Amino acid sequence: MMKGRNKNAGHRLKDCHFSKEEQESLVKMFKELTKDNTGSIREDKLDRSQFREVLHSIFKMTDDVIMDRVLRAFVKDHEACINLYEWLTGLSVFLKGSLEEKIQFCFKVYDLNSDGFISREEMFHLLKTSMVKQPTEEDPEEGIKDLVEIIIKKMDLDHDGKLSFKDFSDSVNVEPLLLECFGTCLPEQKTCNHFLGECKRRMMEDLLFPE
Repeated sequence: MMKGRNKNAGHRLKDCHFSKEEQESLVKMFKELTKDNTGSIREDKLDRSQFREVLHSIFKMTDDVIMDRVLRAFVKDHEACINLYEWLTGLSVFLKGSLEEKIQFCFKVYDLNSDGFISREEMFHLLKTSMVKQPTEEDPEEGIKDLVEIIIKKMDLDHDGKLSFKDFSDSVNVEPLLLECFGTCLPEQKTCNHFLGECKRRMMEDLLFPE
């Protein structure tokens, strides 16, 4: 089924927010990223290291845990590679998603063991990797534990000691600033605008100077 989707990726996908021109530019970028040293397309997939390089160099992400989880949020199966369809639909949410789409995306990133909940342990692990230790802090882990309890008190609406998707979604819909409360997993708007502007520039170059 996924292979069929890849073959049709030259047509504008209905389940993404890109214009036909933006999509064509992203398809071209994907093909460039998957080329080997000889200039041939090695495989129609982005592997983990290639995708992490995109997240780091283009979208300025540095958290190893978050980058790996963003990869998992892009893929539709359990592979550690991203195909063309996943590249387009993942970037659609990443760059242009609605609040509801971004809520689903962030929850998937933060649900480290994919059991449908964000546990205290997962919150602690995510916050520990994303927070910068201050020189004056003697025991930063105690501060993180306190922060976890504050978040639980605010967002655990059914009081079961963990966050379900409904807890997370309802809390973020009331207070959108909570969307990335466990670590930055979406690019800043100015980064999105720059990236999409670069796509538009490439598209214009292709129109003016076709290969």
